[in-house]
Amino acid sequence: MKLTISHRCDDFDTYRAARVKSLFNVDSGANFALEADLDLDAAPWQIGVIVGPSGSGKTSMGRALWGRKAVYAPRWPADQPLIDAITPEGSFDAVTAALSSVGLGSVPTWLRPYPVLSNGEQFRANLARLIAEAPERAVLDEFSSVVDRQIAQIGAGAFAKAWRRTAGQVVLLSCHYDVLDWLQPDWVFDTATGQFSRGLLRRRPRVDVELWETDWRHWAAFEPHHYLKMPKMIAATNYVASVDGQLVAHVAVSTRPGLKEARACRLVVMPEWQGAGVGLRFLDAICERWRLGQNRYGLPMLSLFHTSHPGLATALRRSRNWTQVSAALVGQDKARSAASIERSGGKGAGYGGHFRAVQGFRYLGEAACA
Repeated sequence: MKLTISHRCDDFDTYRAARVKSLFNVDSGANFALEADLDLDAAPWQIGVIVGPSGSGKTSMGRALWGRKAVYAPRWPADQPLIDAITPEGSFDAVTAALSSVGLGSVPTWLRPYPVLSNGEQFRANLARLIAEAPERAVLDEFSSVVDRQIAQIGAGAFAKAWRRTAGQVVLLSCHYDVLDWLQPDWVFDTATGQFSRGLLRRRPRVDVELWETDWRHWAAFEPHHYLKMPKMIAATNYVASVDGQLVAHVAVSTRPGLKEARACRLVVMPEWQGAGVGLRFLDAICERWRLGQNRYGLPMLSLFHTSHPGLATALRRSRNWTQVSAALVGQDKARSAASIERSGGKGAGYGGHFRAVQGFRYLGEAACA
């Protein structure tokens, strides 16, 4: 496919315009031309990237590729939360899966309208909506331009993984080269050099995560991002994941009666790291320690984990390390819960009696699956 871009505007002859031409030896700023030869039909592809500096013709190429209608520019209602605004006629599970797949897994965010979100959240919301709608062809302009580079890179990797589950083709227009290794696109056209490359093997950057055992001292940073507001677990051992000293993930583990099983709870991944695949690997690593007896009791225990987060439940069902053991649609007896809280020295009306699809899983480990 050969694209020819040609733009023309008025050639001004004002004093300042003439002075600029004289100072910098420029004849005119009225013309812009670009020719690009994109060999798109040589092999199947799903993700392409047009990258280059601002003003180098990326947007014009995107419009010329499949027409202006293919340029993805969704309109968001200001009076509906994300969960209602994305494919209203579609499946609830598909929408939550799309939000989780691009790292927008914070449940409270799903209940907010698009205009009140941060730039990073809006960036991910647009990606989630594109994945949920899954058009046959789409062009996404200004990809990752309005967010910090860490969110851009993690979001790019999460989007690429989710988009490849669809059957569509997407072309991303970006002025940032640092997302290419995370996207692992099928082809790239660089407007700065005019070079088209296909099939270059790119290694996704390595992320070294440090795990350490702690107490509840770091929970205050993670608690706002947890979808439940509950008391701290009694006699829990806490674990935190960090990257270069930055807090990334948290989980707490306590024992069940008889010291035969453990229960992992309060799993939280910081928003800027959601979608990178850190959360489940972190949970697996902690549960594997407990399976091997690497805990303060020195006893091997299999871990249970309960969640009502649809995206996390789907990921656990997909994992070979976990098996589902329960699924409850309604909370337990509220009066019994209140009595239990009171016996523990606390105060509260109790939990239960509400609709909440809680799903339970048991960690088996890689050895059991093998």
